[in-house]
Amino acid sequence: MRVVVALGGNALLRRGEPMTAEVQRANVRKAAAALADLARDHTVVVAHGNGPQVGLLALQAAAYKDVAPYPLDILGAESVGMIGYLVEQELANALPADTRLATLLTQIEVERDDPAFARPQKPIGPVYDDAEAARARSAHGWPMVEEVKGRWRRVVPSPLPKRITQIGAIRLLVDAGVIVVCAGGGGIPVIRNQDGELEGIEAVIDKDRAAGLLAGQLDADAFLMLTDVEAVYEGWGTPGQRAIREATPAMLSALSFQAGSMGPKVEAACAFAATGGRVAGIGRLEDARAILEGEAGTRVRKMEP
Repeated sequence: MRVVVALGGNALLRRGEPMTAEVQRANVRKAAAALADLARDHTVVVAHGNGPQVGLLALQAAAYKDVAPYPLDILGAESVGMIGYLVEQELANALPADTRLATLLTQIEVERDDPAFARPQKPIGPVYDDAEAARARSAHGWPMVEEVKGRWRRVVPSPLPKRITQIGAIRLLVDAGVIVVCAGGGGIPVIRNQDGELEGIEAVIDKDRAAGLLAGQLDADAFLMLTDVEAVYEGWGTPGQRAIREATPAMLSALSFQAGSMGPKVEAACAFAATGGRVAGIGRLEDARAILEGEAGTRVRKMEP
């Protein structure tokens, strides 16, 4: 089977852990073990998140006052290069020596008129106090949101991914038997300018939606979103919460899920599984094979009448 795997942020940094290089490498090593297990029997393509890493780069940039902050597309590229390096190296160590791997910085085109640009809602980067937030807003024109009283963060648009600019190159590599790490961090967001040229834009693309687009364009048989939650739950956080083990897109579309966490995963799973014999899975990283084989997590597929 051809399987696209989207690694959640826990693949690199678990809640409460320090963001050191050593901690991130140790977590990637565990993720690589799960991916290598799949890669022994299936064709695997790997996507991943980069939220904590972009936040760290933003903090580091904020500490240096002599230049203006770098734009998000460049920070995204920096973080994706770092993560791709770690993932590729640990996969190489976990697989036979003749395994071919490649990491591709992936530009994903979004629409210039996406409604998300009119209402930025994705928090990124460091937390500011009232005075710092006012200075950042004045100096850079950044929209800010007060997450709790006196604690502010920058918010940016999160447009829908429309076109993976390097999909042809990715297909060539996958068809040649290369394990490809790509679409990291939701891809580097780009638009077409008035001359038809690509240019980066201040935005963040949801990683699960981008990985779902990748899975569809690669005609993958399965799409796994691996995180630190065992499954999709109906009534999450209530006394009657219930793990959903098997579902159709129609069943899940009738339920509601948290917009900032499980919602995009469910949407991406439903979009991928809506046609053909494809299956999408959501669950824990360590259950990757069990999710694919229907023994863990939540599986979404279109049921034939």
